[in-house]
This record gives sequence, structure tokens and C-alpha cells, in this order.
Amino acid sequence: METKDIKVRITFIEELLGTAAADPEIHRTYIGGLAPDAQSTEEEVASLGVDEVVENAMSVFSRDENDKPVLWDYQIKGLFKDACSMLGRLKGMTESAQIKAYKKIIDGLIFIFPRKIPIIFEGKVGSCQRPLRASTAQGERITLANSETVPAGSYIDVTIKLLDQSLKTAVLEWLKYGRLRGLGQWRNSGKGRFNFEILEESKEKAA
Repeated sequence: METKDIKVRITFIEELLGTAAADPEIHRTYIGGLAPDAQSTEEEVASLGVDEVVENAMSVFSRDENDKPVLWDYQIKGLFKDACSMLGRLKGMTESAQIKAYKKIIDGLIFIFPRKIPIIFEGKVGSCQRPLRASTAQGERITLANSETVPAGSYIDVTIKLLDQSLKTAVLEWLKYGRLRGLGQWRNSGKGRFNFEILEESKEKAA
């Protein structure tokens, strides 16, 4: 079996917000518990809800051994799933619309490297505060959400390994969607939007 590796640089054109709960107990109880394999997707992190997290701590970036902000491989897969779900609604217009059981396809045939993805940027980690409104069992609530940020111009380099080479067209479609949809917290406001460029492509024999 021959696989295709696509090395891609993702450059953020809007600031990127962190998604991990700063309180480790919240992260262990809610984020870890939601993921079937204890590795939550970005959507699962974003869907924790007001009652669980906003009053406890800001959302932050995961850190590497040098305390530098990173993203995780599963967050890129989460981006792909979100993009495929939305673009799949455009019947006859997108490659995504032709993919059945897309979550299984992305989980089983597409792999992201490295596991821990360094975010390259200049300056210091900032913060973004915004009011957050939600309907809860106790009624309407307005609170302040707070997230770590890295600035526009930050970038990440990832390698996308395709066990099915025919998925390349769909992957490029999902990456292009990132200019509209973005990555990370508060995407509906335009945060985390990005451009991408292909740095290298290669093929190799898989065992």
C-alpha cells in the first residue's frame, strides 16, 4: 500500500484562541471524559458549555516541555470533521458531499504529525475577553469568557498522511474552508481563520 504525505503550513490571518480548560480538574472530568479514546476533538472541547467552564478559568493553549503553546493532532482532525460536515451539505458542489461516514474515514485513513504541534509566533501570548450569553436551567446568563490568544501571522507546520490518496482533493477543500471557518475558540466571530500552503508532497510504501 502506498501512502501520500502532504506537508502543509497553516498561517493564521486572525488571532487564534486557546481551547483547553486551564483548571486541570475540569479538563480531566469533562474533556477527557467526553472523548471515547481520551483524546478529545476540538469540537468536544468547544462544546463543554457555560455551566462547566466559564466561571472557573480561562481557556488556554496546551504547552510543550518548554512552556510554548501547541496544538494537538486531533484538533486538526476536528477541523477536518467540521469542514466535511458543513461542505457535505452542498450536494453536487463539493468533494465532501461524496464522502460517506466521514468521521470514520478521517479517523481511520488520515493521520496528522507531529502529535504535539508547535505554534510559531513572535511576541507574547495575549488574551481575549468577550461577553457570553447562554440559556441554562437557571435561566438566561451573561458572563465573561476569557481565552489565551496568539496573534495573526502565527503559523503551524503539519504533515498529513493519507492512507487513501484519493482523499487529497477533500483535504485541500477542508483546508480552504479554514479561511472562512477558522480553528479554535470563538470561530463564529472569525477568530482562527487561516490560509495554507503546501510545502512538500511525498509518497511512501506502508507496511
